[in-house]
Amino acid sequence: MTPRPATTAPALRALRSDAPRELHLWALRPPTSEPPSVSELDAEERRRAAGFLRADARLVYLHAHIALRRLLSAYTGTAPALLRLRRAPCPYCGGPHGRPVLPGPLHFSLSHSHGLVLIGVAASPVGVDVQRVPDAPTVELCLPRLHPAERHEVLSAPEDRRPRVFAELWSRKEAYLKGLGTGLGVGGDYLGVHANAGGHRAPDGWLVAGLHGCPDHVSALAVEATTAHRAVLHELPDRIAELPRQAAAEAIAAAEPVLSMALPAPPVPTATPTHEE
Repeated sequence: MTPRPATTAPALRALRSDAPRELHLWALRPPTSEPPSVSELDAEERRRAAGFLRADARLVYLHAHIALRRLLSAYTGTAPALLRLRRAPCPYCGGPHGRPVLPGPLHFSLSHSHGLVLIGVAASPVGVDVQRVPDAPTVELCLPRLHPAERHEVLSAPEDRRPRVFAELWSRKEAYLKGLGTGLGVGGDYLGVHANAGGHRAPDGWLVAGLHGCPDHVSALAVEATTAHRAVLHELPDRIAELPRQAAAEAIAAAEPVLSMALPAPPVPTATPTHEE
């Protein structure tokens, strides 16, 4: 039987308005049980799930991707199983391994780490990242992969704060590179997304910010924009994959924001004066 299209929730149409620009974030703590069905996932998603060696990682992947499809269904009005998720060309090499995309104007990003899932949805390219705060030896091992300004920021922090400072920097870097569609494969040490007197430095044409999360995790977002935005965080029902599809759509539409934060427009770069002879 062909799945019937979902109904687009009116509350989710805010992304289509011109002002204010919004970025929607959705958090999920997936259960440790098997989802009742994986029929909404495509063949590639099922293949990737089968490739996980650890059962807990496989379950997080399944619940995260079912939640993603149900969420995108609520935005687009297309049934979860009918959504055609593809990869955009890599902006560096042109290969078919860029950021995941949908046909149409909607952009999204997915991240999960140690029992926490974060999904971002926006009207322009977006990246999100969630990380568990690492231990001190991991920080020491990864420091060489940071931009020099980022390394300075980590090493300038009190020793007991360094793991969190490192995780916050790494998360912002990952969010931006995921939004760009390259991932860290291009090398992380060339790019600094670090703190300074004016806040967090971001590449031109992007807004990058950290989010306040739970004690064991940090998270960040990046959205391609030059104007002010607002990030609005919602929570998905933990067992959204176990709900009937229509009930899941209704739960998404009824979700109330749990956090709202302003993303100010970046300052206009000051032109460097030139001297003519």
